[in-house]
This record gives sequence, structure tokens and C-alpha cells, in this order.
Amino acid sequence: MTTQQAIEALHALPRLGQGVPGLARMQNLMDHLGNPEKELQCIHIAGTNGKGSLAAMTSSILTAAGYKTGLTISPYVVDFRERFQIDNEMIPPRTLASLAQKVLDAVDAIELEGGEIPVQFEAVTALALLWFAREKCDLVVLETGLGGRCDATNIVPHKLVAAITKIGYDHTEILGDTLDKIAAEKAGIIKEGCAVVNYPEQPAEAMGPILGAAAETNTVIITPEMDDIRLLRGKRLENRIDYGGYKANLQFPGAHQANHAAMAVEIALALWREFGYDISDDAIEQGLNNARMPARIEVMRRHPLLLLDGCHNPDGAKVLAETLTKAEYEENLVGVLGMLADKDYKDMLSDLAPCFAKVFTVTPDCPRALSAEDLQKEARFHLDAEAAASVPEALRKALDYCEENNLAGVVVCGSLYLAAEARPLMLKEAEN
Repeated sequence: MTTQQAIEALHALPRLGQGVPGLARMQNLMDHLGNPEKELQCIHIAGTNGKGSLAAMTSSILTAAGYKTGLTISPYVVDFRERFQIDNEMIPPRTLASLAQKVLDAVDAIELEGGEIPVQFEAVTALALLWFAREKCDLVVLETGLGGRCDATNIVPHKLVAAITKIGYDHTEILGDTLDKIAAEKAGIIKEGCAVVNYPEQPAEAMGPILGAAAETNTVIITPEMDDIRLLRGKRLENRIDYGGYKANLQFPGAHQANHAAMAVEIALALWREFGYDISDDAIEQGLNNARMPARIEVMRRHPLLLLDGCHNPDGAKVLAETLTKAEYEENLVGVLGMLADKDYKDMLSDLAPCFAKVFTVTPDCPRALSAEDLQKEARFHLDAEAAASVPEALRKALDYCEENNLAGVVVCGSLYLAAEARPLMLKEAEN
């Protein structure tokens, strides 16, 4: 089996399960694979926004401290192998193919036994856990897919830290239509014996289920103090922070990323304080400085600005808009926008529109995509909008319009599917 065949076979599995929500299907899969999850010590991250950034920062700190660190990312942006990393290196192609075959063999065995076959995310998570166990990782940072309580990653029994990033509205058809319902699902990762690190500006409506889960499991919630988080003076879209004396120049623009950095520091301190892991102050600062994540308000060129963000829900769009506004880019940018029809794209447009003089709309490469034409119609309620036939065409038109009108730059955003298609083109443009 080639690497591409392995990826296609994993993607051929059902996207959603048919049975009762829970971990029974995932547990059956892990039993067939010899239960590699039992060999791992994990840091588990759930939330609506910021999971990937926090996971990247945490993993980078642990690697800097000398620990062999596994990391799962969901979803990937450009390369499927981004989903599986050890010490910031993606899984080798041959290893991916070999382990995928093991997982798929287990899936076949389950089907022959008459059991419900695992879904895509369960198979992918199982592959990651197999690899981390085989490579004898010291620590593993797991990012949930969606939810938490019934998420495939929640199968791990040895959980040192559970971290909850900001709760917002996303996947409401599965998780619930209120913040407390969504938070209850996310808080399902909290288990007895683990430390809990909470987002410092968590919505009040979300706190009840988080506090309840902590009380039920006799755990203490650690929340960074906002007064201890300082944003230091720097250039446009530069994110220099000081959290309780830990200083770093983050590769993630946006004030919200300072909150994630504070959480990463608290995770590291909890691992040191509660479980005896040797994590120095230098490792914490080095890890924060070195952390990278594609398509998270990613500045690919500064002059003129070329920026990519995978924001795909109202909270993400609001954060991007706030970041651009704080950097004084109002109505001085050109946007390339692509969104999914099952997202709250009207609210996203409302938040993003003040940043742009004009937008070019595209259809992301996803069956759930909103067409460029429909997005254009909605965008025209806010600003000048033009539908483009493809992402390359939209990017070229945006760059030309920017130059012709002496604007500050181009921002591509609205969907991770769009980010995946646009990023290689933007990297090439940034080199020119």
C-alpha cells in the first residue's frame, strides 16, 4: 500500500457513526490493535477555538525540555501527515502506509465480526496512538476533533493534563445549541487525577459545566490570571508577550494567542509541579518562541501584507477581525474569502467586512462549500465583492487590485479547506 492509497482508504471510511454516541466503537478498535493507548502519558486539549495553537505551543515546550513528544493536529492544512508529529516532525510516508494497513486490517476484522466499523477520525486517532506507542514517546499532546466526551481521543486512560480553550458556537448540530451544552461535551475530557487548565477569558455560560466536571473528578482548575498577561510593544502583527516573567515572541499574531501561551506555560508548570517532569524556564520560553502552526493568522509576507487564516466560525472570524483592526488595517486590505454553507457565514462576513476594501469570493474544495456566487451575494450587503472561478484566479485578482489601489495587502480566510488550497500558492507568491 502506498502512502496515497493509505490516505484514500482512511478517507473512504464513514465520516460519522450510525450508532449511539460514545467510545464503544473506538474501544473495540483499540482492543483489536493491542491497546497502545495504555502505554501513553497524555496532555488532552479540547475547546472550540485555539486548540491547534495551544497544542503546538505545548508540544514545542515539551520538545525543548528534552522529552520525546507526540502531537496530533486536527484538521491538517496542506499535508495529511501534519496530523501525526513527533518532536515537530511529521510521520514518515512509509510508516504512515504501514500503520494505516494495520488499522484497516483491524477495521476489516471488526466488520467480519459484525461490529460497527470505525469512522475516519477514530481510525486516524488509532494510527497516531499506534505510532506514538511504537516510538515510545515520553509525552503525547492530543487535540480533540470535536466535542470531548465522545471524542475518539478521549480513549486514553493516562491523562496528566486536560486543557479547555475558549468555548464558542460550532458544530451545534452535534454538540448542542447553547454554550453550556457545548462546554459540557468539551469538559468530558476531564478525568480524576489530571490537572485542568482553563482559558482565562472563558464565557460565563461555559463555566458551569467545566466547574461541575472538575468537582465530580476532584480536580482543581488552573486559570491564568489576566493581570499577569502583558502584551509588549512590537511591530505590526508581532506578538511579544510576558506571562508572569516568561517572555516570548510568538509566531501567532493576535492578543488571544497570549492567552494560549499562558495556558501552555501553566500546562508545563502543572507537569513539573504535579507529576515531576523536568521543564526549565528556558525550555518554556524556547518552546513558545519556536512553536509554529500553518494558517493560524499566518503572516507569510509583511510588505505588502500576505496573511492566511483558517477561521471557520464566528469566534474565529471575530478574532481575526480584531487582530487586523488593532494593527490598523481597517478598509485597507483585499480579502479572498471562501466559506462552508453549514457555518454561520453571515455573522463571519459581518465581522470581517470592516477590514476590507474589496473581497473576491471562491468556492472551497469541499462538498459542504458555499458557492462563490452565493457568498458574493451575501458579501455585497457589506462591501464590494466579486466572485472568482478558482482560488488561483482570486488570489491573482486580489494581488493586482491591492497594487493598483495602493492597499496594504491581501488576507485569505474563511475555511481551512480554502487555506489548504491557497497556502502553497501564497508561499510561492511570498518568495517573489
